[in-house]
Amino acid sequence: MKLVRWPNLFFILLTQFLFQYCVINPLMLRYGIGLLVDIRNFISIAAAYQLIAAAGYIINDYFDVPIDIINKPHKVFITRGISKRTALTLYIGMNILAVLLGTRVSLLLSNPLPVICVLMSILLLYLYSAFLKKSFLAGNIVVSGITASALPVLLMIVEQMSRMPAKASRYLQIATLLYTGFAFLLSFAREVIKDMEDVEGDRLHGGNTMAIVLSDGVVRYIVTLNLFCMIILLAVIQPYLWEQNLWTRLLSVYTILLVIAPLIRIILKVFKAKACADYNRLSGSIKIVMLMGILSMLFVQFI
Repeated sequence: MKLVRWPNLFFILLTQFLFQYCVINPLMLRYGIGLLVDIRNFISIAAAYQLIAAAGYIINDYFDVPIDIINKPHKVFITRGISKRTALTLYIGMNILAVLLGTRVSLLLSNPLPVICVLMSILLLYLYSAFLKKSFLAGNIVVSGITASALPVLLMIVEQMSRMPAKASRYLQIATLLYTGFAFLLSFAREVIKDMEDVEGDRLHGGNTMAIVLSDGVVRYIVTLNLFCMIILLAVIQPYLWEQNLWTRLLSVYTILLVIAPLIRIILKVFKAKACADYNRLSGSIKIVMLMGILSMLFVQFI
């Protein structure tokens, strides 16, 4: 369970569940549109993403054993309890099962999109682990994009399979864009901070990450700018939320107190971080903010 990062898998599952049942389904019911993605199809899609992510963590650790021995010796599981052969067997088996689940959903919905998304995610995660992780910028963008892709795939399936009114479609697109952008920007900032934490091991093994190529100060400014863009994005929608109803106002208060305020604190701490433990705490703080952002979907169903 530690090898496949079970808390991160829970994050993915929670994100997709809340988006499907607190954003998409309430909107479909409000406009009298049948629910195309029933519980069985949703479980298949969610399980496929869980398997893809778990397999991605396995193959990432498989390639990173020498680096992790330096950066995170206490988190090396492959070769210390799990053999490389077993890890590869798990990786292949999980991906095959994910493809089968994606194929099942595609056949039931007569829509190739689910299995295409599954195959693309598997390919990109392999490329990231094998080639892109130690590269300049590309690895950060790829893994952040994959992290944020859990929501657009649900939107694309619904839009291709139903004739929604323009107003409903626009609302769903905006909600997807906001949450996807939120996930992408925070994931990108977290990935850069993790690169700063792992800089010694990456440098010894030929890494070319931003933390190695750019100066320490420049990387900190990039992280700060990224988080600041997130704050601006959230700040822009606050007046709109206050113009609607009680639930949107509650969502605004929730966002200010549990997302925007913590992001400001994180920005202040970015320039104070020096040791690996400091970067690790920053990474954990961003993960908590991501959780708070995910839970805000509980309010969206009442908007």
